[in-house]
Amino acid sequence: MTIDNDDANLPAPTDSPGTDAPTDISRGWDHIGAIIVDATLQRRQNYNETVKPRVEALVAEWPDAATTSGFREHLDSGTLSEVIDWPSPGRLAQVEDITQVFEREGIETVAELRGTLEDHAKGAALRAALALVRHVSPKTLDYIGTLSGIPTGAADVPPAGVQELP
Repeated sequence: MTIDNDDANLPAPTDSPGTDAPTDISRGWDHIGAIIVDATLQRRQNYNETVKPRVEALVAEWPDAATTSGFREHLDSGTLSEVIDWPSPGRLAQVEDITQVFEREGIETVAELRGTLEDHAKGAALRAALALVRHVSPKTLDYIGTLSGIPTGAADVPPAGVQELP
């Protein structure tokens, strides 16, 4: 099978619910740190080879970083670059900046992030604040929604690089 360059940069689908499943199945990370790191690293990277293993390492090393405050505690330790094996200061600064936006907006959990994004006024304010972070494009903003479990409407094709939420 030949894979074009665009397909090579998309994550492999997780277990598909099949064509008989409802179209509103949510997929994503149930871990704020994972969402922030995934959204930050995905730009111009091969998902399966570069992003996914680093996000999985983060979740395994920092399970208590599932909340923004838990993620903050770990960020303040200065070891994120080692945990995700990422030396580039630009992406690490973007992780910090996105985390600060979540803190300012009072977003502590994935459920709160999802609720904020689904609320028209609050979602618009959060998107505007995140858009001020360097390299956070409209596509990245949509991707953060997908990672938080906001349904996309596609029943048989999971969103890029996300796993089923329980």
